[in-house]
Amino acid sequence: MSAGGAPVPPPANPAVSFPAPRVTLPVGPDILRTYSGAFVCLEIVLGALVWILVASSNVPLPLLQGWVMFVSVTAFICSLLFLGVFLSGVVTQINANWNFLDLAYHFTVFVFYFGAFLLEAAATSLHDLRCNRTMAVQPLLNDNQYNINVAATIFAFVTTACYGCSLGLALRRWRP
Repeated sequence: MSAGGAPVPPPANPAVSFPAPRVTLPVGPDILRTYSGAFVCLEIVLGALVWILVASSNVPLPLLQGWVMFVSVTAFICSLLFLGVFLSGVVTQINANWNFLDLAYHFTVFVFYFGAFLLEAAATSLHDLRCNRTMAVQPLLNDNQYNINVAATIFAFVTTACYGCSLGLALRRWRP
């Protein structure tokens, strides 16, 4: 009881007083009907192609292509998790600014994937570099490795472009 004799209301339940999560993308399978959902699906498929192609070239330049593998596998897993969170509807249960998280994620991955694309292009451009392997001087990449690296470079560029488009869409959603 307060000094005036009126009962004091109980304190508000803190679990109820949280603001609702801010997300403008649809939740569940409806996300696949949006441009953002389509780009995330493309990022997953094309990103998988990049790391499969780089791995199938036997990674002749581990310093350069190791980073490409790291970025492509990490981005693949994170994009799968990102899509899974939206498909499962978990975004409605976690109090976060999902529009900002979407923007930050796609900006970070875009920057890293752009660097990975440049490194893969640099590794591919070293095709005719002659190096001494035991007794014979041979090109750094044989023709099969060169062809695989060209394909990996092209897919890395297209994947980077997909992440750039997702970044643009996320920027549009994030800005008020």
